[in-house]
Amino acid sequence: MLLPNPAKGWRFCGNRLLALYSFLFVVWGCILIGWLYYDLLSSLEGFANQSLMQRQQLFAQLEGDHLMEALSADIKFGASDADTYGVFDDQKRPLSGPIRQIPALLPLDGQIHELSNCNDSVLPRTRCDAVAIRTWEGGWLVLAQNHGLIAGVLRIMWQALAWGVCLVLVCGAGVWYLLRGCPLRRIQTIQARVELIVAGYLNYRLPLSARRDELDMLAAIANTMLDRIERLANEVKGVCDNIAHDLRIPLTRIQLQLHRMQQETAQRSPEAVQVDQVIAETDVLMARFSGLLRIAQLKDHQRRACFVKFDPRQLLQELYDFYLPLAEEGGVTSYLQVSESLPPLIGDQALLFEALANLMSNAIKFTPKGGEVVLRAIIHGGSTRIEVLDSGPGIPPVERSAVFRRFYRVGSHPQHSGLGLGLSIVAAIVNLHGFKLEIGTCEYGGARLTLDC
Repeated sequence: MLLPNPAKGWRFCGNRLLALYSFLFVVWGCILIGWLYYDLLSSLEGFANQSLMQRQQLFAQLEGDHLMEALSADIKFGASDADTYGVFDDQKRPLSGPIRQIPALLPLDGQIHELSNCNDSVLPRTRCDAVAIRTWEGGWLVLAQNHGLIAGVLRIMWQALAWGVCLVLVCGAGVWYLLRGCPLRRIQTIQARVELIVAGYLNYRLPLSARRDELDMLAAIANTMLDRIERLANEVKGVCDNIAHDLRIPLTRIQLQLHRMQQETAQRSPEAVQVDQVIAETDVLMARFSGLLRIAQLKDHQRRACFVKFDPRQLLQELYDFYLPLAEEGGVTSYLQVSESLPPLIGDQALLFEALANLMSNAIKFTPKGGEVVLRAIIHGGSTRIEVLDSGPGIPPVERSAVFRRFYRVGSHPQHSGLGLGLSIVAAIVNLHGFKLEIGTCEYGGARLTLDC
């Protein structure tokens, strides 16, 4: 049983919390940047308007050559790329300054106005603040300043904020990756240990770290539960083994006594018939005890220590040769189809022979006379796939998950009688090896039992 990969998707709560924190951080950062931009823009525009008002009041007190000298000095020592002026006579004809035409949208009221198009005033920016005032000689003085300085300051601010956000995001992504990787690695370690426990190794426990955090608390609780489960499982196993062992001895004695009575009783007498029936029942009872003990033995995963690597082609050839006479006796044609280059298997060869023999026996038993049984081995997905196919009645889909239960039998015809433990033993052997067994319908109309090794 494989657990879902914790590194995939957003099921990991740490990913969701980090994503929520990042979203809130970005939203709050945008609000903060917007507020800073609005406040800084308002402050810079206020300073610019205040500066323009001071220049207006200063130049309004001057006249003649003094005004021209002050304007030239202002342009020379001031921000010439942002501030400019123009002097006009009472007919609005240009007398001096870079501005050669009064902007058409500028009211001549001595107030500062923001103009959206300053191209006519030879300013390098489209937006500007301008004011027109009367001179002492009756002419007009136009003072203008564009938003170049404000835009430059804002550009510097945006660049600084962009660099800061990039550094925060890069550092945050790195820290997020490190913080995300640590718990995921621990969860993957726990997952690997849980898969071993699910496979039947109840003596394993979940790993604990020295931090004793939430994961360690959960692992400690699970370990306590596993201790109790292992103890109960061992107690149940011990009780079942003792019962089976204690009952096998008296059943064996009963069988011996019945055989003696059979020898001493005259043949075809009523007593002999009854003895034969009792012997048959005891044989069935002994077979059931043997099957149950066999399943219990197969659930002990310590048998994996004896696994070896072997060639599956030899195993399948021996299996086919073993059941060929039985198939011919029942009027069933059997085939062996094996790929030339099968990869080796790792397991208990005797147990796998027993499992496949059970499948072959069932296929031959349930296939009517004149039918076919095929034992096939192919390479599927880089591993070995063994299939047993027959032309019998098959297994209904509703019963395919139930046939592996103990004492469950498909059909009730006398020739199909049995104990109902064969496929349970097969399932125990398959589970011991970590293989996968599936039931389907083959091209012959019967059952297809597929063993993926």
